[in-house]
Amino acid sequence: MKRRLWMLMIGMIAILVLSACGPKSQEDVVSELDKKQQELTGYKVKATMTLQMGTEPHEYQVEIWHKDPDFYRVSLQNAEKEQNQMILRNEEGVFVLTPALNKSFKFQSDWPQNSSQAYLYESLIKDIMEDKEAKFKETKEHYVFETKTRYQNNKMLPYQEVTLNKKDLAPVSVKVMDSDRNPLVTVDFSAMDFKATFDKNDFNMQKNMTGAQLDKTVMADVKDKDFSVMYPEEIHGAELVGEKDVKTEDGKRVVLTYEGEKSFTLVQEKATVMPATAGPTHISGEIVDLGFTLGAQTENSLTWTVDGVEFMIASNDLTPEEMREIAQTVREEPIK
Repeated sequence: MKRRLWMLMIGMIAILVLSACGPKSQEDVVSELDKKQQELTGYKVKATMTLQMGTEPHEYQVEIWHKDPDFYRVSLQNAEKEQNQMILRNEEGVFVLTPALNKSFKFQSDWPQNSSQAYLYESLIKDIMEDKEAKFKETKEHYVFETKTRYQNNKMLPYQEVTLNKKDLAPVSVKVMDSDRNPLVTVDFSAMDFKATFDKNDFNMQKNMTGAQLDKTVMADVKDKDFSVMYPEEIHGAELVGEKDVKTEDGKRVVLTYEGEKSFTLVQEKATVMPATAGPTHISGEIVDLGFTLGAQTENSLTWTVDGVEFMIASNDLTPEEMREIAQTVREEPIK
């Protein structure tokens, strides 16, 4: 009798242990993510971000630093184009730095709170928690969520798949997808440090600008670089009706005029290196990721710099999303 009772107790204990180690529900994992975010004081992580924009993929090496509650340092480097930029948020505001040109832009923005950010851990958690219709599955090593994104002006990317490590809930990968579930942006994370510490000047704008300029791998030689006129493939039914060269102190400025239901102007000129004493330029628009560089967008304009050339689209007819679509099709080889 005692033996039978003893065996029964062992069986019950085994059932309890097995049930405790069983699959977790979606609600369990979301609750753990909520707790993880509340306890998070900061982190450092590296990632590779690949963007399927246009005919060829663009790849960034990304390094993200975050100090709670709202200090950020996101360094993006595209070695192929010698393009290095940095998004910085500190007590003074939100900045985009282009060290090779000694240029800094200050934005009147609540970035990164205003939209999904595929490379920011807490943004991914927010996406998961806010989507009450999110899909969930568990694999041997990962939790996988499919959620809606929170992109304000980009209807092309409505969904994302977020893969988390089961051991510590660290991000493993993110796939941002179009309406057909084709991944257009992929982020693969590595070296996640949840116990990161920071110096008091780690988020200082001038320190980061100077530090990046000392790294010769991020400095593009733009002083003697000329440029060929470039044309967009996507023009939303407009027609090129004018091309005007304007002489400037640093060379030339080319103004392309497109007319139609969606009229716009595309301006391009050689970028200039700002003097060491130059302060940040204030911009009232939003930071946008074009896939090959960061841009600044207002309701009627979009500006960006790539490969030593500055571009601007201005239009009263195009939507912000349409301006980005045009910018993403401006090619390195002239296209008419």
